[in-house]
Amino acid sequence: MSPIQEKQMVTQKGTNTHVIGITGNFDDAQTGVKQMFHNKELAEKLKKAGYQFSSANSINIGRLIPQVVYYVYAYGQLLKKNEIKEGEKINVVVPTGNFGNILAAYYAKSMGLPIDKLICASNNNKVLFDFFNTGTYDRNREFILTSSPSMDILISSNLERLIYEIAGRDAEKNSDLMEQLTTKGIYQIDENMKEKLKDFVSGYADETKTAQAIKNVYDKFSYIVDTHTAVAASVYYDRIESEKEDKKTVIASTASPYKFTRHVMNAIDKKYESMTDFELVDELSRISNVAVPKAIEEIRAADILHDTVCDTLKMQDTVEKILNL
Repeated sequence: MSPIQEKQMVTQKGTNTHVIGITGNFDDAQTGVKQMFHNKELAEKLKKAGYQFSSANSINIGRLIPQVVYYVYAYGQLLKKNEIKEGEKINVVVPTGNFGNILAAYYAKSMGLPIDKLICASNNNKVLFDFFNTGTYDRNREFILTSSPSMDILISSNLERLIYEIAGRDAEKNSDLMEQLTTKGIYQIDENMKEKLKDFVSGYADETKTAQAIKNVYDKFSYIVDTHTAVAASVYYDRIESEKEDKKTVIASTASPYKFTRHVMNAIDKKYESMTDFELVDELSRISNVAVPKAIEEIRAADILHDTVCDTLKMQDTVEKILNL
């Protein structure tokens, strides 16, 4: 998490808002959340107290529904600008960690949107890159902290939904594979399932290539991308070079550069290294000609309102304490 992201979190306002820092990584936190969601005893406690759990991230399939619209809208804009002809297929490149956004593109394609290739872009935590190239999902590897933290994931929750589809919607087979992931950290899909993944291709960008993509896009287009979008851009550039790809391609931009100013600005020019975080915010605004987002502006002098930190094993205890269960 970047300093700007952290300050956004710890300054969140609202009498019914509680922000809890979790020791560990994204996978640890998400696993802990899922365990609480599946805890029937806790569900009964919540019900008696008048509460029910929900999720704002892609654990909840409701998050994916508006993301489907992104791709329909993008296709419509390409038509409107005469970049493509009606019915012409496009490719999409999506920076991917938890597999939600690219799964939405898959759903859009399944609904009939003319998408050819679904290009899955990974950072150094390239568990998905390896999966699409081998058919083996193996989370038994080093967890790497990168400049694109939303992609620092080894357990891509939404991939389970794709596995369900390519398993012929066989819930038992899907459950067996997910049990293997939980107990052994690895599973292998069969050849029939692999064949159903032929519309997916994958690539990855390390930290050097991610930074280079930020600079390349800025130098060529005077446009500043965040670190996650840069991973996708890097994978796209690699593809057009190696595959001589000329199909119109949509690169999904999934975050704001204002949240990752230090990595973004240092990639553009090392002269920015000595600036403070908010000096970088102002400089980014100046060179991009884009106003500082209100949400970022508001946290400059905001008070720290949340400082609770707990171990992943104490997540449920902490939630029960907050809710007075």
